[in-house]
Amino acid sequence: MSFLTTFLVNNLYSATAQVSRQEIRGVWMTSNDFNTLRDRTKVQNAVRQLRELNFNTIYPVVWNSGYVMYPSAVAKREGIQPFVLRGSDGHDILADLINQAHRQGLLVIPWFEFGFMAPQMSELALNHPDWFTQKRDGSQTSISAAGEVMWLNPFHPKVQEFITNLIVEIVTQYDVDGIQFDDHMSLPREFGYDKYTTALYTQETQNNPPSNPEDPAWMRWRADKITAFMVQLNQAVKARKPNAIFSVSPNYHDFAYKFQLQDWLAWLDKNIIDELIMQVYRSDLQSFVAKISRPEIQISQQKIPTAIGIMTGLRNNPVPIQQIKSQVRAAQERGLGVAFFYYESLWEYAPEPPDKRQAAFKTLFANPALRARVE
Repeated sequence: MSFLTTFLVNNLYSATAQVSRQEIRGVWMTSNDFNTLRDRTKVQNAVRQLRELNFNTIYPVVWNSGYVMYPSAVAKREGIQPFVLRGSDGHDILADLINQAHRQGLLVIPWFEFGFMAPQMSELALNHPDWFTQKRDGSQTSISAAGEVMWLNPFHPKVQEFITNLIVEIVTQYDVDGIQFDDHMSLPREFGYDKYTTALYTQETQNNPPSNPEDPAWMRWRADKITAFMVQLNQAVKARKPNAIFSVSPNYHDFAYKFQLQDWLAWLDKNIIDELIMQVYRSDLQSFVAKISRPEIQISQQKIPTAIGIMTGLRNNPVPIQQIKSQVRAAQERGLGVAFFYYESLWEYAPEPPDKRQAAFKTLFANPALRARVE
């Protein structure tokens, strides 16, 4: 009995320690955080504070609205970016963040925000109109969280080559720990009626695309094409950095597939996702708990580190710390990590003073949970 008890306790401790090492405690750094990111001293203070509060991962934006946030030969070659975003003393913002974060033991996983979305007046849209897809009525835009946007055609080989080149550039040019794709590495179901895609669909199925964008076979064909591209993208990343974390931060699966053709459960099944952070931006705790209790979360937890994306506030919509605490606790009770959107709203643009917010995070993350560096 004594031997059995010792065996069980030791193995329980080992399993608990393993889970602890894998626990995601992250924060996204968005374009709204540029005033912090451009200043070396502010970055140093930010990562030191995050480390003191037992965070372990930073997700800095590197692609947004058709532009990159680092010096990019790929972007320059395509003529899409006539400027280079640099820090206050002319330094490389991403390189500085990575260097300072690694000194503090934090992982840095750059975030490819907005995926295939780009504004109508971006150089990308103006220089490469044939790279974009359209709805059946010929219109090319949709309304999103980023305003009115166009959508790159995820089925077009030139688009796939461009995106792949950007991602490969990031993982080879910088000492990153991985790369992350969000809910916009997808396509609204109304799109896909451009000449290239309709011809490809007809060639492969001997049928014209259905007039109904919700047709099950038409949706499945497009979703599978996006999945196939994500497999190729994973292979390209792993060929350069085999241990890089291929991270995905989608919406819950029913919504992601039904409205955005993003079948991330298929990505999980194909073993191309190394960590999952499902966005659950809701103020109602009951609704929040319902979403984080969905079957796909439990499936993900059995395979990879899994976390929940929690809203900590927007400039025009601050979130009270009590809401944040209740959601983090609900996630922790289910063995889930968390990532917060976004850095500036952790304790700035908040209803409570910064010291009170920071004390709350210290309570939520009472013990360190460092993640192993990717080599």
